[in-house]
Amino acid sequence: MTLIHTPATIDAAPPRSQPLLEAVQRQLGVVPNLFRLVSNSPAALEGYLSMSGALAKGSLPAPTRERVALAVSQINGCDYCLSAHTYLGKNLAGLNDEEIHANRSGRSNEAKADAAVRFAAKVAQERGQVSTSDVRVVRDAGYSDEQIIEIVQHVALNIWTNYINLVAATDIDFPLVKSGDL
Repeated sequence: MTLIHTPATIDAAPPRSQPLLEAVQRQLGVVPNLFRLVSNSPAALEGYLSMSGALAKGSLPAPTRERVALAVSQINGCDYCLSAHTYLGKNLAGLNDEEIHANRSGRSNEAKADAAVRFAAKVAQERGQVSTSDVRVVRDAGYSDEQIIEIVQHVALNIWTNYINLVAATDIDFPLVKSGDL
């Protein structure tokens, strides 16, 4: 049971959040619990959607973004986000079960993506305190400064959603994946 109220419908959300939730509904066809939970704060929902939208227009491909989300969610033990990103990774980014397992383990079976996932995991585990060598490795794998910054931003965004879901004990509305099952 969730620890913070999650509006059951778009109409039950604060009025300033309703148009944002309607946009989520149009884009996804549903409004996952995370969005309805965050809608308690229209400012937080707007910030989350704005950052997510901006990063979706960035230079990292969708599969890499999902790989980062899986690694960070596993590190933080967020079953809600693991469940959501496993679903999205499979159904939108085309990741297979072996790749998702590797991502949750902080790596990738694809050479270039491996550098990004390992770097993202290091950023999350070390709270940003990475070495010059860590940055060099991801750069040497072919990632630009723009992409390195986006990897860090994706780590930060995923930590935020992990923490929101952990604090709230958000009801999982995706096929369940548990961090302890790795």
